[in-house]
Amino acid sequence: MRARALLPTLVALVVAVAACGSDAGRAAPRRTVTVLAAASLTEVFGRLEQRFEADHPGVDVRLSYGGSSDLAQQIVNGAPADVFAAANTATMDTVAKAGLAGKPQVFATNELRIAVREDNPGKVGSLADLARDGLVLVVCAPQVPCGAATAKVTRDAGVRLRPSSEEPDVKSVLGKVVAGEADAGLVYVTDVHARKDKVRGIAFPEAANARNDYPITVLDRAPEADLARQFVELVRGQAGREALTAAGFQVP
Repeated sequence: MRARALLPTLVALVVAVAACGSDAGRAAPRRTVTVLAAASLTEVFGRLEQRFEADHPGVDVRLSYGGSSDLAQQIVNGAPADVFAAANTATMDTVAKAGLAGKPQVFATNELRIAVREDNPGKVGSLADLARDGLVLVVCAPQVPCGAATAKVTRDAGVRLRPSSEEPDVKSVLGKVVAGEADAGLVYVTDVHARKDKVRGIAFPEAANARNDYPITVLDRAPEADLARQFVELVRGQAGREALTAAGFQVP
């Protein structure tokens, strides 16, 4: 009789232990911090993504790159994101004026370079050379930061360009030069650095008049605001500064 009385208790104990074992073996759900970043940040943010995930087990950094103006519009239109890093202050202002940016802080600067293949098929040596007849030139569309910088330097220098195409972001410009679809393109110092195995950069003095400041912010509607702040701290901290400098950026 006593053994029968203990049976329900033993069964309940076995079930409870099994349940605890099952809970213990179940992995905790991963958290995701979504970062929208200018295309020119692709390489350096890729390295910082790996650093952040290594320091934050269970966290996935989801990076989305593109032209800053397009990313800003996505944010204004309600795209869920935690961090926005733009290639100039004007595109960040679009987000700030919509009441969606926190306190943007400049973390890097960049400037234009002429990118050509190693054999320099167009024999380009200066900004003025980009206006030559017959030269196949690609630039960024005017609404994106590299396009706005291009417009400023050419206007100040009195050089009129006739590009064969205006691309949605700086990586698209670089890609056409690398693929041999263009003789030259206007990109950033950092883009030339990233593909130094395929292209070389030609500096020109007018570029100093159109340096781009890169601001970063935690977005006001960030689903993972705490992780977002930590990612921004990484970018602006020593590790971030070292990664940015190694990629060819200037840091404040």
